Amino acid sequence: MNNFEFKNPTKILFGKGEIEKLSSEIPQKSKVMMLYGGGSIKRNGIYEQVTKALLGFNLIEFGGIPPNPEYEILMGALEVIKEEKVDFLLAVGGGSVIDGTKFLSAAAFFEGDNPWDLLTQGKAIKKGMPYGAVLTLPATGSEMNSGLVITRKETKEKLSTGGPALFPQFSILDPEVVKSIPQHHLANGITDAFTHVLEQYMTYPMGALLQDRFAESILQTLIEVAPVIMKDPSDYNAAANFMWSCTMALNGLINKGVPEDWTVHLMGHELTAIFGIDHARTLAILAPSHYRYNFETKKAKLAQYAERVWNVTEGNEEEKAKAGIEKTEEFFHSLDIKTKLSEYTDDYSGTAENISKRFSERNWTGLGEHQSLKPEDVEKIIEMSY
Repeated sequence: MNNFEFKNPTKILFGKGEIEKLSSEIPQKSKVMMLYGGGSIKRNGIYEQVTKALLGFNLIEFGGIPPNPEYEILMGALEVIKEEKVDFLLAVGGGSVIDGTKFLSAAAFFEGDNPWDLLTQGKAIKKGMPYGAVLTLPATGSEMNSGLVITRKETKEKLSTGGPALFPQFSILDPEVVKSIPQHHLANGITDAFTHVLEQYMTYPMGALLQDRFAESILQTLIEVAPVIMKDPSDYNAAANFMWSCTMALNGLINKGVPEDWTVHLMGHELTAIFGIDHARTLAILAPSHYRYNFETKKAKLAQYAERVWNVTEGNEEEKAKAGIEKTEEFFHSLDIKTKLSEYTDDYSGTAENISKRFSERNWTGLGEHQSLKPEDVEKIIEMSY
């Protein structure tokens, strides 16, 4: 294994009724801004639980953070934070709300003129306003990591950053919330978490036995609970396993000591920025083509994945590896997730070329676990995904 350091300071409160403990996790004299999305928390009872738990706090609200949190909207929240002298942020939502809150945490202490620079300067964020999270939609793992992704509608960009200052101080995970999530979003959450694991696992064998089995166990769990959750999201045990799998998929544990890829995510962010396609669905569009294009360098790990996760026992290494890709596509299809760009838009002509040009302009030239993929490779992968 490679050398590594591992520290995750986020406290997790997991299970039924844990929202009641919210007040004990926030300093008593804090001026709290609660951030949320389109208002589903007011329909599913989460809003009532949170506000009840925060009785006695100086609480202000900012709603309307959309999926793929938008820079322009977040700048409005930043104005309120400064005007009201907020000193603690509380994200109540899924990954988009939590990512937006992370950005605001960093932007509140940003000393430059343009907070967008936080996403373009390539520096780890080392100073941020304290915040916590109440997770309402398992998917991104943002509730237990320090990364964020923000969309800028004006320029059709979607960029990421992170740093040690951006871990949540705490996150409350109550699986009861899953029963109110629409099927479309459940499918997205399963797909997102599944692909997060693949980005950290589908590289090449490193002899990291425990890390591989951590990753494989998360994949196996998602495969096992997916049909149960899709059929009956009120199944608490399935919901609990689904929620914890999403968190464990991207809390920094399974990537320690092993190579990572993340090219699928970089390409997927562009499809979301251009077409507005759900993040998880862009990953399902691109992952199979990415594995086919890089088949020779990923073959050994694909075969291991097919054997251990999908129980493929017949065939040689190449045949098993191909079966692994096919099983992945079939899994996405079982969730009613389409895996071709043309199934989402008719206006895809020139997309691959445009995204390749963007990668070149940003000097994103050494991608993948071997740092060998160039913008022209990205162009070919996306064309394969049409």
